[in-house]
Amino acid sequence: MGKIKRKQKESISLSLLLIVLISLQAVILLGICTVFFVSIYSDSLYEAVTMNSEQAVSQAATTIENYSDGIKENLQLVSNKVEECQNWEETRDFFEMMTSMRSEVVAIMLYDREGNILSYGSKGEVLKENIRSNLSFDGGLFAQNDYCVIAPHVQNLFVNRYPWVVTVAQKVKTDLYEGEVYLAMDIKFSSIAAYVDNVGIGQQGYCYVIDSNGDIIYHPQQQLIYAGLKEEDLGMVGSLEDGVHKSGGIIYSIQTLNDGNWRVIGVSYTSELIQSKINDVYRLIGMNAVICLIAAALIMMLIARMVSKPVKDLVGAMKEFEQDAENYRYKSVDGIYEIHTLSSSFEHMVIIIQELMEKVKQEEITLRKTELKALQAQINPHFLYNTLDSIQWMCEQGEMDKAVKMVSALAKLFRISISKGRELISIEDELNHARNYLIIQSFRYKDQFTYRFEVDESILQYRCNKITLQPIIENAIYHGIDRMVDEGEIVISAGQDEEDIIFRVSDNGVGIPEEKVENILKHDIDGKSGIGIKNVNDRIKIYFGDKYGLHVDSEQDEGTTITIRLPKITENEGKDKVW
Repeated sequence: MGKIKRKQKESISLSLLLIVLISLQAVILLGICTVFFVSIYSDSLYEAVTMNSEQAVSQAATTIENYSDGIKENLQLVSNKVEECQNWEETRDFFEMMTSMRSEVVAIMLYDREGNILSYGSKGEVLKENIRSNLSFDGGLFAQNDYCVIAPHVQNLFVNRYPWVVTVAQKVKTDLYEGEVYLAMDIKFSSIAAYVDNVGIGQQGYCYVIDSNGDIIYHPQQQLIYAGLKEEDLGMVGSLEDGVHKSGGIIYSIQTLNDGNWRVIGVSYTSELIQSKINDVYRLIGMNAVICLIAAALIMMLIARMVSKPVKDLVGAMKEFEQDAENYRYKSVDGIYEIHTLSSSFEHMVIIIQELMEKVKQEEITLRKTELKALQAQINPHFLYNTLDSIQWMCEQGEMDKAVKMVSALAKLFRISISKGRELISIEDELNHARNYLIIQSFRYKDQFTYRFEVDESILQYRCNKITLQPIIENAIYHGIDRMVDEGEIVISAGQDEEDIIFRVSDNGVGIPEEKVENILKHDIDGKSGIGIKNVNDRIKIYFGDKYGLHVDSEQDEGTTITIRLPKITENEGKDKVW
């Protein structure tokens, strides 16, 4: 016992040695990095963000002002011509010519004081007989101003046409009417919106436009704001003067347009600029790291003499445990106090890990089921709202047959979606689900696209995950067909390849940029769908393994084909097997 006590007194505490040495190095390294970082980068961070934000907002404001000046010139040109016209037919012909020549001009209207339409032109569009609420006319605003602008709104004057427009108006004189006459032009807002969308202030920054009252005119994330998923502190921003203001980690750059009606707001984040300068910090840290490594190497040479053998044994044991953790058996090694304690702790850890591994096996099935339920428990209220809105509109228009077909398709769509709680349904039901979805969308996107099915009838009784095709078709419509000028086409094919089922959804839409194709299954691009492309791919892989899933082929301006590979599962297999 005396020898043991003497050895314990002579032994050096490894924990104390490591704590002192590592703490000393950490304090020195942290002190050097902090001094250099604070002195070099703190001032330049705010300056860089300010400059970048001001430039982007200034460019956006200039573009909007130039666009506004062009609109004013066009409005004055039309006003001068109206004063020269000898009859209403001549004004109508001129309005039609102007809307045909100017792609950004949706319609030109001539109103009396009460908002009655005296003359109009809109690329040959048919005026509604009964206009319930004309959002492009504001008599009070028109009467108080020689020139005024109505904020972006949906134009609802013409049959089957509801474009997003900005209305500009001014008073005009004409010998054809005794009272006050207002000339109004409905202008596409898409060109301004597209430019604002593309204004970049770093990777996360953006621009938006508000009016003098602090209300949003346009925001690139407008739908998220209206849905309550994103908030802007409009009260605070509206109270700020033009210039640059900092609030927390956000930089607001504000500029009012010359006419004083609109303000351009730039939002940027100071954290983004850290990365652009962090490389300098890395070099400093690297130099200190080299010094620390040299010092650590010298220290470890001293320590190695005391702990080399038991540590090597312990490392070897750890490698063996890594190779066969489930069946490994370990016995602690002797050595200095710290090594013996570490070895005993490792022995205890091996036992605990092996028990946990067995427990994890049992919990994995439950976890996978939970993941599947989470992936499926997404609902698309936006699609349901638009569908019901379309049905209501059809009923109001007296198109009862179409409304009945659309209600029937919607009922079948949700019946198959529910499918009595089953995840796997027949391919025939899945194809019917897709057909019902396309029936609904064909009513909503009238004359925008056609579709057809190419189906191998011999595979209809095999099983597949429910709601597999509909998200892919939805993506083809929203991101492919909806952006086209010409009529689109969607082709859905279902066939077999040896032991697998193959679905393909092809469209002739605008395609997906090459740089985005690789990431489409990693990050969902769908902003409207409740269950997107990535979700479908994840569900298939969780159910059937990495061999199965989605593959995307796309070429810009040519179209996109998404291939879905599934195993052949019969009805009995779908019931008996727990996937």
